[in-house]
Amino acid sequence: MNTSIFDIAGPIMVGPSSSHTAGACKIGQLAQAIFDDKPQKVAFFLHGSFATVTQGHATDRALLGGIMKFKTSDPRIKESFTHARKEGIKYTFEKTDLGPKYHPNTVKIILEKDGIHRKGKKKMSVIGSSVGGGMVMVCEINDHQVDIRATAGKYKSIIISHQTFPAPLESIMQRLEQKKFKVKDFQTSQINGHSLTIVNLDAHDLHLSQILEIEEIPGVEFARSLTKLQHD
Repeated sequence: MNTSIFDIAGPIMVGPSSSHTAGACKIGQLAQAIFDDKPQKVAFFLHGSFATVTQGHATDRALLGGIMKFKTSDPRIKESFTHARKEGIKYTFEKTDLGPKYHPNTVKIILEKDGIHRKGKKKMSVIGSSVGGGMVMVCEINDHQVDIRATAGKYKSIIISHQTFPAPLESIMQRLEQKKFKVKDFQTSQINGHSLTIVNLDAHDLHLSQILEIEEIPGVEFARSLTKLQHD
């Protein structure tokens, strides 16, 4: 098996830890993308080693930075608290025990936003784990078991919510191929008749127009980049 420099050195990141910092940032990115909105309030419940090393390894700052779509290499992670307050995001951190079935590097994130035009409050919970070397997984969304995986600092990733039947996944992959994207891998999880697919791309930049084109595919509900998009 070939070994890359990434496998040895880990993701491009603000330190000090690929698991507790870069992985935490990626979990925050995933949670924000699945929420599909900018939250007004975020509560983080830190489990296992995430609870014990959070300040020393900047896990708290990295999680919050991910919610604001900071890249794992973004130096602003160190000032995440300040940036969140400027953006009007209220945040809390609490140590907890989610139980033995969860990886030690795990967090439960609850995102909220007040509704407008009588739609009520928007609220979602996500449980994610950083399993080593910048590899992360989302294992639960609103009490539904899922398996969504990504790698911090290695690929450009997009998350797509779409119908399960009929499945537009083939059309999505064809559209990416037409745009000359190199798909490294993807995973799909089903929730209540809908699907969430995360696609990891070997690409330098993603443009807003490309994401909007994916959203035009019949059956696609939304598509979101996990990091900041380029504007045309």
